[in-house]
Amino acid sequence: MINFSGRVRRGAGRGRALGFPTANVPAPSGCEDGVYVARASFDEKTYSALCFVGIAEMFGEKDRQAEVYILDFDGDLYGKEIRIDVLKKIRESKKFDSKEELTRAMKEDLRIAREYFKVSSCLLES
Repeated sequence: MINFSGRVRRGAGRGRALGFPTANVPAPSGCEDGVYVARASFDEKTYSALCFVGIAEMFGEKDRQAEVYILDFDGDLYGKEIRIDVLKKIRESKKFDSKEELTRAMKEDLRIAREYFKVSSCLLES
């Protein structure tokens, strides 16, 4: 399992505009680019999350970073130190042709993450 942490910094706000607000932190070394099921921890709490590691090529970005979408969380994380535990890779990083195609992929990522956490919580209860 790969673990990393960083201070949440302001991004361009595109995730929020697409319905998936993300906490942006420096990308970890030793972690392949892609989308992962993860856990995010801050303020002594741990949350289910999705984590994109890579370059947002569709938007002309040049810098590699980690963008963390915390499931069922609505709050301000700017400036907070956040820890990410990468659990499972669910797909490769991809340059999408449109925002609609990206949003569809993100909704599928979310479906996969919810299923992953549903199954893993059942295993913990057994």
